[in-house]
Amino acid sequence: MLRTGMAIMILELARQGVSVTEIARRTGHDRKTIRKCIARGMEPPTYTPRPKIGAKLDAFVPYLLGRLAAYPTLTGVRLMREIVERGYEGGRTRLKIWLREARPTPVVPFEVRFETDPGKQAQVDFAHFSTTFESSPSAPTTVWLFSMVLGCSRMLWGRFGLRQDLPAVLAGHMDAFESFGGVPQEVLYDQMKTAVIGSADPQGGIAYNAKLLSLAKHYGFTPKSCRPYRAKTKGKVERPFRYIREDFFLGRTFRDLDDLNARFSEWLDTVANARTHRTTRRVVSEHFAEERPALRPLPQGRHADVLDLRRGVSRDGMISVQGSFYSVPNGARGRELDVRLTATTVELVDAGRTIAVHPRAEESGSRVMGDGHRRRAPDPGGDDDGKGKPAVPDLRSEGSVVPRALEVYDLVGRSLAGAGRSA
Repeated sequence: MLRTGMAIMILELARQGVSVTEIARRTGHDRKTIRKCIARGMEPPTYTPRPKIGAKLDAFVPYLLGRLAAYPTLTGVRLMREIVERGYEGGRTRLKIWLREARPTPVVPFEVRFETDPGKQAQVDFAHFSTTFESSPSAPTTVWLFSMVLGCSRMLWGRFGLRQDLPAVLAGHMDAFESFGGVPQEVLYDQMKTAVIGSADPQGGIAYNAKLLSLAKHYGFTPKSCRPYRAKTKGKVERPFRYIREDFFLGRTFRDLDDLNARFSEWLDTVANARTHRTTRRVVSEHFAEERPALRPLPQGRHADVLDLRRGVSRDGMISVQGSFYSVPNGARGRELDVRLTATTVELVDAGRTIAVHPRAEESGSRVMGDGHRRRAPDPGGDDDGKGKPAVPDLRSEGSVVPRALEVYDLVGRSLAGAGRSA
């Protein structure tokens, strides 16, 4: 289609006697286009109407409109899969044409892509999601996805959790390496505080968390940090987050965290890692099978993913760990204990001996009570260190006398005195 100004220029050149070939050279248009313009003059062009999408898709338009209204960013691949499951027998092209009309495609600027050699690099990051579990429908729950992707094959691994702390980072690395069956030469991070704690020198050296360095030494990889405010250097792991959110997470409900991770693992195996990657143009799992021999072998045994802490015990027999409170056995009150914190447990150690192991609290401010530690939970109306009255101890095991109100002793004394006079 020629713009009005270009058509006027072509007609003027033709009026001056300039040849069609020369006009085509000057304007950059094909000679056939020039001849049509000269023959048509300034008459407006005619266009044929766009062909109808087709009856096969018509029955599914209400469903597609409903899905786009609720989740505007659902991909065409995801929608195609959903309507095929509901009986659609048409082609993907018809759906793509319909989606162009219903949802204009945004213009994305070109980017320079950097590819890595097999076994060279993996990229790591966290992303947060919000969902309402069927097991606790009263309020939405924020979950964090730890994800690792191999730079060459784009093999993707991930797991949802309730935290993005250091124990979760360490456990995520080890589980990802075990899933891949090997270790890349280097792992790339952004400036997340669980990995990078600052600059080591004025020349721009990076200081990494000591626990992360210990993990890197055990598995034989080199940690690397991308430059601040340049997160696109880590795009291989950040781009999949949008894909995960749109193709897996949106429009689904989950019973609990275990159900979420089980269905996510199934989706990774059957969809994400079974697809043909848009950049590499190869099936991810097949490409990974070629990259896997280039990974370094796993070491003997896992790294000790333990964060060691030292905490005092409050008067109500509780220890505070990352905003939640955990009970200790009665005999440990008034002491300081060692705490071994992992991604899932809080282990209390007294003089080298484990005295309690608690599951980590799901919410900050929770009070986790161990079996046999108390007869009742502390009363929040108290004024002690733990903001609760001291719990009632197990007096049978400690050999103490049960305290009673003074009125009880007065009544006993009167009874004894009356018995003495009658005798």
